[in-house]
Amino acid sequence: MPRICLAPLAGVNIVTVREFFTELGADFTHTEMISCEGLARNNPKTFEMLQISEFESPLIIQVFAQNDDVLTRGVESLLRFLDTSANHEKFFGLGINMACPMPKVTKNGSGAALLRKPDIAVKMVESVRKFGIPVWVKIRKLENSRDTLELVGKILSAGASNICIHGRTQAQRYSGIADKKIILEAVRNFGGEKISASGDVWLIDDVEEYVSYGCECVMIARGAIANPWLFCEIRGVEKSRAEKLADILRLAERTKNLLGEHKALVTLKKFSLSLMRGFEGGADLRDKICKCREYDEAVKILRGEN
Repeated sequence: MPRICLAPLAGVNIVTVREFFTELGADFTHTEMISCEGLARNNPKTFEMLQISEFESPLIIQVFAQNDDVLTRGVESLLRFLDTSANHEKFFGLGINMACPMPKVTKNGSGAALLRKPDIAVKMVESVRKFGIPVWVKIRKLENSRDTLELVGKILSAGASNICIHGRTQAQRYSGIADKKIILEAVRNFGGEKISASGDVWLIDDVEEYVSYGCECVMIARGAIANPWLFCEIRGVEKSRAEKLADILRLAERTKNLLGEHKALVTLKKFSLSLMRGFEGGADLRDKICKCREYDEAVKILRGEN
């Protein structure tokens, strides 16, 4: 069976969330997208995103940059930091994001903007091969399959260890339906050990469909927020609502202790909503939790104490 991992999610994949999904059964996780510009400039806020814990599974550190020069300088700074923080062993791959469609990322030529600049994309992969780290690249489908497969071939030839394909175009962003068949075409052309799948992974059936294609890894993104326990279900483990509640409360408390109450409240709101689906009175609870301004208040509501 291929590996099942937590995909990179901006604003979500903080250290405690990665720990949470490791506990639930993710084979590995991703950091949030980290700016190579910020790394190269030694921006303290950028390095805060590199907090790594002993409780995480192996992870891929995902970065974004607009060209090979910025990427190289950022990765050099990243590796110096990892060497001094004794976290080198927890990180097994460098992820280059060429998939994010959001204007704040693409406006300077990063993320999905690189899909229109294959020569630059190739140079970026070539530039970091010298560090001896497996390079994982995430892309989106281009307007047609032929162009997508041509880009995949170029990136693999440049030395990428794996390419994750999201079956939506840049223009689609996160709307519409992901084209899963483009992953099957890529596997047939390049072999499954080099291809990972992303897009519309909400149910076990979605995971199994990608697995049937023979890809190396299935990355779960928004589906992991909608149902964090999908990772458990894939492993054949069913949890009761009480057990799920306990999981969420542990995540929230760990986040509070490590990152503060504000971050804990945001995290608790984000993941507790998945508990309310199909639950009698869930809509009312959802509304109450979303309106909470204090961490302790939200915890009491979840525990049924308020």
